[in-house]
Amino acid sequence: MIDPHAPAPPGVPRPWGEGGQSRARLPVRPGTGRFLVLVGVFVCAACGLVYELELVALASYLIGDSVTQASVVLSVMVFAMGIGSLAAKRLRARAAAGFGAVEAALALVGGCSAMALYAVFAWTGGWGGAWSGCPRCLLVVFSLAIGLLIGAEVPLLMELIQRIRRQDAGGAVADLFAADYVGALVGGLAFPFLLLPQLGELRGALLTGGVNAVAGGALVLGLFRRDLSRRGYRLLVVANLVVLGLLATAAVLVDDFERAARQAVYGGQVRVAVRTGVQEVVLAGGTRGHPLALFLDGRLRVSGRDEGLYHEALVHPAMSGGPHARVLVLGGGDGLAAREVLRHTGVERVDVIEPDPVLVRLARRDPALSALNGHVFADPRVRVRTGDTFCWLRHTRRTYDVVIADLPDPGITASTKLYSQEFYGLARRALSAGGRLVVHAGPVTSRPRAFWTVEATVRAAGLRTASYRVVRRASGAVPDADRSPGVSRAPRDWGFVLAARTRPALTLDPREPRLPALTRTSLWADAQAAARTRVAGLPASTLVHPRYPT
Repeated sequence: MIDPHAPAPPGVPRPWGEGGQSRARLPVRPGTGRFLVLVGVFVCAACGLVYELELVALASYLIGDSVTQASVVLSVMVFAMGIGSLAAKRLRARAAAGFGAVEAALALVGGCSAMALYAVFAWTGGWGGAWSGCPRCLLVVFSLAIGLLIGAEVPLLMELIQRIRRQDAGGAVADLFAADYVGALVGGLAFPFLLLPQLGELRGALLTGGVNAVAGGALVLGLFRRDLSRRGYRLLVVANLVVLGLLATAAVLVDDFERAARQAVYGGQVRVAVRTGVQEVVLAGGTRGHPLALFLDGRLRVSGRDEGLYHEALVHPAMSGGPHARVLVLGGGDGLAAREVLRHTGVERVDVIEPDPVLVRLARRDPALSALNGHVFADPRVRVRTGDTFCWLRHTRRTYDVVIADLPDPGITASTKLYSQEFYGLARRALSAGGRLVVHAGPVTSRPRAFWTVEATVRAAGLRTASYRVVRRASGAVPDADRSPGVSRAPRDWGFVLAARTRPALTLDPREPRLPALTRTSLWADAQAAARTRVAGLPASTLVHPRYPT
């Protein structure tokens, strides 16, 4: 009979625990070794959560609809984590080597995932072209791969920590998950408050991969090196050096990569590209005969070839229906809607509420954009306030003759609340007697259901409506950026909803300035064309039940 407490012969590991597990041969005391394993759990958990958040954020920026993207990424990852945990059972006999290999692979896959996704977005036609299935599938593939590798960590770490000092399963699980959850907290806070604003998504992911590789490699090659064969030790050293080398090379080249990808997305005339706390702002063209193009989160918001038609259609029907001394512009940080407002006589005050101060600063200082808006923010009648549009409208006690909602398309998750019944109720409260509200409601031809949902939501807020559209005239002569593969192209038409407490008259005041792109005849014809697309019986969209199709 073998005495389990008797010393083992030299070179033979002593049987210990269930399944004949042997105690790990550590270069430090067991208590220190156990602490180092928990530190490794902490770091790896933080890195894993950063990978998840990075995929969600990148997909939301590039595709839009953050709720759907978060649901897809997180659900696929959680599913894959379960599969990874089951698969890791086969590696328990070689837990140290298995954990080292998993961490090296996770560092490479997670660290390079942002660059790979952005490259596919930029060079294969974005999310809506002929290759639209490729980026979406790649997002799922990365979510699946990262989830599998994260899921494999826990069983292997459990095996390693039990080999240092045997304890009951409940205590070991509690210690392991405590370190895991605290690490997830740190990673979850570091991503939005440190990595994203300071390094950006690409560098942030690469740095996270480097930290992941160093932590996993140090734990296995330092603490559990005696559990590895010479061949296994050398392979892990080489694997970690290769991973760190690839990540470091990508970090050195990331600026050149971003410039090339940006040119692929927006064309070769990009002058300004900045990620603010609200959105990504890109200005292209505007020099040497190239038309100016303004992109917000990859969506073309201003094209110098046809922005006049859009802003004339947005502003002038509302300004022509009655008094317009006091005007409120919600959004419109580019100054172009305010430019059209000031073309009318009798305007005394224009308040512009824009959530992104960087866009306002560009509208003031960028030569091409400030020239396009006629240096409107230098006019003393125009007052700009930056902040959340919904909150500002909720707390203001001012009333206005005209309220102009120059906002992103409905269906983008970030702007859903700005197309809700509650939002239009606040706008109705801000209207003076006889005041008018006009809403940019997205394209009519390509998204009629979303357009008429906006109209139904405005009516649900107690306003009468008149709907119309204008067809984009420059469809055959668009800027290079609008033909680029990765960018969300401008629609073929724009839809608008004019609203008031009594049914508004859809007209243009002949006493006001002549409009080069818009006439009463074309406005009425386009209103009739929009009416033919009506989708009846649509419910209103609310904050707790958004109904815009994505």
